[in-house]
Amino acid sequence: MNKRSFFIVGKHAVTEALKNPNRKVLRVFLTEESKKNIHRENQKINLLKDIKVYFKTKKELDKYTGNDDILHQGYVAELEHLDDIILKEFIKDKKNLTLACLDEVTDPRNIGSIIRSAASFKLNGIIVKERHFPEESKLMYKSASGCMEHINIFKVSNINTSLKYLREKNFWVYGFDSKSNKNFTDVDWKGNNILLFGSEGFGIKKHTEKYADFLVKIEINQNIESLNISNSAAIAFHHIMKRKKGLD
Repeated sequence: MNKRSFFIVGKHAVTEALKNPNRKVLRVFLTEESKKNIHRENQKINLLKDIKVYFKTKKELDKYTGNDDILHQGYVAELEHLDDIILKEFIKDKKNLTLACLDEVTDPRNIGSIIRSAASFKLNGIIVKERHFPEESKLMYKSASGCMEHINIFKVSNINTSLKYLREKNFWVYGFDSKSNKNFTDVDWKGNNILLFGSEGFGIKKHTEKYADFLVKIEINQNIESLNISNSAAIAFHHIMKRKKGLD
C-alpha cells in the first residue's frame, strides 16, 4: 500500500530524515550551497545516494514554506510517513519507561519543541491524540530540528482510554498543573511514568485529570503566572531523566 507523501523544510529536519534508515525520502530539493554543506558535514556517508536530487534557487524553494513564516535554509524534502508504533506492543516486557502525553496540545511549534526536548533527554516516547497531531506540519518538523527521527510517537484515538490502560499496566500518571501543591522535584520517579501535559491555554481537561494519579507543578516565581508548555516539558524531562539515571 502506498503511503501519502508530504514536504518538510530546514537543514536539520531534512538531514536527519536522510540519515534515518527507516524513513523513505522520495525527493530532495537543494540550493548549491546546501548541497556543499551536506557533503562537507557527512564525508563518510553519502546521504544523497539513490535519492532524486533537484537543485533550485532560494527563491524557487521559498514556495515550499508558503505562509508559514519559516526558513527553509536551502533544504526541502518530500517524505513518506514512518510506520506507526503501537503503544500496547511497545510497552510489553519493558521496565522503567518514561512517556510524555500531550492532552490537546495543538501549536505545531510547541509540539516540535517538546519532541526535540524528549529526544534530547532520551524519553521513551510521546503519546498524542491522532486527530490533533499535525503530522505533516513543516513548522513542527522545523521546530523539532531533526528530532522527529529520534523519538517514538504513539498516536492514539483516545487519550483517556490510553491512560486508563497504562495505569492497569503499572504506570503512574503525573499531571503537570501549576495549581498543584506538590513540586515535581519531590517525586522519586521510580518505575513506569507518564508525564501528562494539558493544552496551551486551558491545561489538562477535567475529564482527563481524573486519570492522573498525582498532580505536580514546576515551582517558579510567584509573580509569574505560568511557563510556556515547551519550556515546562524541557525542565521536567531533564530533571526526571537525570533522576532516573541515578536510580539505575
